[in-house]
Amino acid sequence: MEARAIQRTVRQSARKMRLVIDQIRGRPVPEAYAILRFSKKLAAQQIHKVLKSAVANAEQRALRENAALDVDRLRVQYAVVNEGQSLKRFTPAAMGRATPIKKRTSHVEIRVAGEAESRAPKAPTAKGGAGAKAEANAPPVRAGKTKRKRPKAKQAGSKSKTKKEGK
Repeated sequence: MEARAIQRTVRQSARKMRLVIDQIRGRPVPEAYAILRFSKKLAAQQIHKVLKSAVANAEQRALRENAALDVDRLRVQYAVVNEGQSLKRFTPAAMGRATPIKKRTSHVEIRVAGEAESRAPKAPTAKGGAGAKAEANAPPVRAGKTKRKRPKAKQAGSKSKTKKEGK
């Protein structure tokens, strides 16, 4: 059973929230709850709410589909924090100037899935298995071109001596 929850315009910067969300990505839900509960970061409270909502969404989906669901076997399959709109404010500065302040916001998205769904092997590509993957990552080979050696740089001191001797 897969479910997701999104919270938009959380009044904290995405950079600070990513520190916390990186800790729970891929973990079982009970372990993620424990990490968030004992984290000192303020972002942990907001992320905890979103995780709780995602688990509740999974339970509701299981009830609608009349399927069995064990919440303790859910895993955080996907967890990401993106930047939201910045609230632009100004504060007074010296000599009658105004300096801008960006109050950053972020969007949190968490997806939870059951054990069977999160660890399902991916289908092989049409070309083949690992061999095709290695060929795709290899740099392209150009026919007929070889690396040329660069000529050695001339020494700076030898030029100046010849000029002086010629005068």
